[in-house]
Amino acid sequence: MRRPLTISALPLCALLLAACGAASTSVSGFSGVKHEVAQTIASFQSDANATEEKKICANDLAAHIVQSLGGVRGCEAAIKTQLRQVDNVELSVQSIQLGARGTSANASVKSVHEGKSRPSTMQLVKEGGRWKISGL
Repeated sequence: MRRPLTISALPLCALLLAACGAASTSVSGFSGVKHEVAQTIASFQSDANATEEKKICANDLAAHIVQSLGGVRGCEAAIKTQLRQVDNVELSVQSIQLGARGTSANASVKSVHEGKSRPSTMQLVKEGGRWKISGL
């Protein structure tokens, strides 16, 4: 039996994977740059649901996260291991705050695990013209 994954008590890659689950992340409440940020979180969740560790490492995670996991191969292996542990965690983006220079953002998110709501903040950076998840 796969066990649920919580945001608060796991290593970094597991924390990032807490965003995935059966529910999809809604981006409809955001516009402009905030919509782009929310779309990154939605894409990450979709890639995780599809067990696409290659896409997660290539498209969704910031370069420093990929490097901290041992480069592309290490990242893919770590994410693959974590995806095996994930079980139905719901995530919703509550609000997004953009950094002053427009190259960073913080997204307030809420996950639901075993009926309990858990708030958290996802950090994102703009790399190569795309928003990428840089931490929690």
